[in-house]
Amino acid sequence: MPRIKSAKKRMRQTKVRTARNKAQRSELRTAVKKVRAAGTKAEASKALSEAASLLDRAGRKNLVHPKTAARQKSRLAKAAAAKA
Repeated sequence: MPRIKSAKKRMRQTKVRTARNKAQRSELRTAVKKVRAAGTKAEASKALSEAASLLDRAGRKNLVHPKTAARQKSRLAKAAAAKA
């Protein structure tokens, strides 16, 4: 356990940020799964717009690497377009 005041504060900040990142990453993964699990093309395109928005935000905030976000968006768009 930290004894120094600034280290204690840093620990509190880390705990809060970790929880926020975990929640956002979970939301992102759920959105991606919804696109892949969509039955129809209409459902897929609706889920894709939500997932793309979350991926863009995650890339901007470095929750995931920006290029990873772009690659995932591209693959999801391709998968959504292939739905029957």
